Amino acid sequence: MTALTLSTAAAAGLRADAIVIGVAKGAKGPVVAPGAEAVDKAYDGKLAGVLETLGASGAEGEVTKLPAPAGFKAPLVVAVGLGAEPEKDSGYDGEALRKAAGAAARTLTGAKKAAFALPVGDASDVGAISEGVLLGAYSFDAYKNNAGGKDAKDKNGKAPLAEASLLGARPRDKEHKAAVERATAVAEELNRARDLINTPPNDLNPEAFAAVATAAAKEHGIKVQVLDVKALEKGGYGGILGVGAGSAAGPRLVKLSYSSGKAKKHLAFVGKGITYDSGGISLKPAGHNETMKCDMSGAAAVFAAVVAAARLGLEVNVTGWLALAENMPSGSATRPGDVLRMYSGKTVEVLNTDAEGRLVLADALWAASEEKPDAIVDVATLTGAMVLALGSRTFGVMANDDAFRSAVHEAAEEVGEPAWPMPLPEHLRKGMDSPTADIANMGERMGGGLVAGLFLREFVGEGITWAHLDIAGPAFNEGGPFGYTPKGGTGTAVRTLVRLAELTAAGDLG
Repeated sequence: MTALTLSTAAAAGLRADAIVIGVAKGAKGPVVAPGAEAVDKAYDGKLAGVLETLGASGAEGEVTKLPAPAGFKAPLVVAVGLGAEPEKDSGYDGEALRKAAGAAARTLTGAKKAAFALPVGDASDVGAISEGVLLGAYSFDAYKNNAGGKDAKDKNGKAPLAEASLLGARPRDKEHKAAVERATAVAEELNRARDLINTPPNDLNPEAFAAVATAAAKEHGIKVQVLDVKALEKGGYGGILGVGAGSAAGPRLVKLSYSSGKAKKHLAFVGKGITYDSGGISLKPAGHNETMKCDMSGAAAVFAAVVAAARLGLEVNVTGWLALAENMPSGSATRPGDVLRMYSGKTVEVLNTDAEGRLVLADALWAASEEKPDAIVDVATLTGAMVLALGSRTFGVMANDDAFRSAVHEAAEEVGEPAWPMPLPEHLRKGMDSPTADIANMGERMGGGLVAGLFLREFVGEGITWAHLDIAGPAFNEGGPFGYTPKGGTGTAVRTLVRLAELTAAGDLG
């Protein structure tokens, strides 16, 4: 990843390939943001006018490049939009800084070093800029020529930005240093989740995913338990086994346990890990299969969040459950009409084998419930209905407790992950009544995302606070990159889960 350094050096004398500055959208045109005073002075105070002449407005994510002024050792100035100019003395929003830093880092592919002279008011700004740089400079190159090391390159033959120096961030300030360390741990694990999501399914089946999780757990002092097919059969995990029955690659349930000696609370995170989803016997139509390697994004997010919590040494116990299976059609696959006996003992009539995520989650949710955690949060690319409802950049939040749903929503918004609270209407539960089993895995078509949430609620232990994040929209970006978000796997929900763990450790969440 990009190396981060903190510097109080003057922008003019810093040897770098580029100086990154911020520009905001003012009432009468672009406004040069704090941090760029030295650059503006070198342009005789006319930098805003020069940028406007070049077409810059200060709009969010806008990038304008111009030659550096005389006397600067860096040859290039990169002006990046911060959006609307904040009200006097209010400072810039952390997400605006994160997006701006990410957009700049993306445009500096091939550069060895860049100096970021963006507005720094406090340690939270340092953290936001650091995260933006590290996430924006992400590139997945494992399957490209000359990839896999120092020579890793993007499709244009250029390596990601090698080093970023954060001007205005004090290297001896404990809070600034801590902000960079936190950002580095979270971004590295989030980018690891992105790598997993982007890995082709022929190289990432349940067994391979479990091996990656096991190696990381051992590295960071996390206890790990992997249930293979025999163990799942012995334990009666009918949901996970039923989904994985059609694949030559057997399913797995991975339990990751991070424990802090000072912890007073216990969180459980549960992730859907369908390493490839063909739909099974209810085969997906043409045009809907190509990105289904991303159907394990929930498990990737949970995995990354547990490791990040361990790296940060948070005073909270966090258990991650990765429900891993490959959903394939074959002679041994589960059929529509089959009945599965779940780990909880309930029976489920499978009406559609493409509604498989809720089946693997149901088993993992019940297993998580047995430990009586203070709260459970599951994460899943669960329904197309949620994409229709909220679009491709916002995930839905459902819960069995309104206050907890609000807390999860607030945590997501705080870290810059767009989310929206969704209801669990009781009248939709009746649509899943089955004449054959305790419940069917399908209900009414309208409100399908909410129906899925109601199904999952059936497998949460009594009295346990629970939230469900349906990340089907933002988990995989099929469009062009924006801000710090790349094309492909995004790592959505990692930062929300980490923030929930931090809030719980601080005693600020329930």
